[in-house]
Amino acid sequence: MGKHSAGLLEKVLLRRTRAFWSRAARQAATVDLSVLRQQRTEARILRHKLDELTYHADNRLALPRIGSTSFPKPAGTDWSWRPQLWRGALPFKGLSAVESKTRLGDEATIFHDCQISELSLRQLRNTREADLAPYGLRMDVFRFDGSFLSLVLDLPQSATDGLLKRHLVRMEAIVEVEKPLEIFARLNVRHGPNTEQIVRELPLYDDKVMVEFDLAYTKLNEKRVEAIWVDLIFEGPEMNQVTLRDVTFSRNPRAEL
Repeated sequence: MGKHSAGLLEKVLLRRTRAFWSRAARQAATVDLSVLRQQRTEARILRHKLDELTYHADNRLALPRIGSTSFPKPAGTDWSWRPQLWRGALPFKGLSAVESKTRLGDEATIFHDCQISELSLRQLRNTREADLAPYGLRMDVFRFDGSFLSLVLDLPQSATDGLLKRHLVRMEAIVEVEKPLEIFARLNVRHGPNTEQIVRELPLYDDKVMVEFDLAYTKLNEKRVEAIWVDLIFEGPEMNQVTLRDVTFSRNPRAEL
C-alpha cells in the first residue's frame, strides 16, 4: 500500500511539474524579468539533469545491449568470439595523433610507421537495428607518411584449445569506407618456434564481409599451438575514414573430403 501511494504521489507531482514549466514557457515573453531570470537558472539546472538522464537511458536502452556476444555462426561451430573493442566501452571515447603500439582495450593494438601521426580513432555506440555489436570503431586517416597501418587482434587462449588442421577459422566484419581501399586479414598461428600465416583480402563490395582461413593448407603442429592473432592491414589509408561496425570470429571443422 505504501509503495502504491508513493508511486501515485510521484505521478501527481510529475504532472504538476510539467504543467508549471509549460505555463512558464507560454508566459516567458511577458513575465517580469526578475522572475524570468530565476526561471532560466532553474531551467538550466533541470535541463542538465534531464540531459544526463537521457544520455544514460539512450546508452542502456539502445540496441544492441552492451556486452552482447550474439551473432550468427556456421553449423558445427565449436568456438566463437567478439573482441572487447566491439562489445564493451573503452576507458576513452577517442584518441588523436595515435602513436604506434597504442592499446585499445586488452586485445587490440594499432601499429604504423608514420613519422608524424595524423590518425584518430573513436569508439562509436552502434544503435542501428541491423547492428549486433554494441560498439564500433571509426578510424580517420589524414596525411599518411608511413608504409603500413594495421590493427592487431589477439585472440583469446580458448581459440587455441583443441585447434586442428581440419579447422576453418572464419572472420566476419561490417565495414564502411569513405572511399575505396584494400584491407587484408592475416591469420597468425604460433606453434613452437614457428608461425603459420594465411592472408585473405576482405571483399568490400558489401557492408558485411567474410573470409575463411583453412588450416589444412598449413604445416600446423596441433600439439604445440601457443597463440593466435589477426592483423587487419589497411593499404593506402590516406585521407580516408574507415568504420568497423563489428568484427567476429568463429571456428568449425571442415567437411571430410
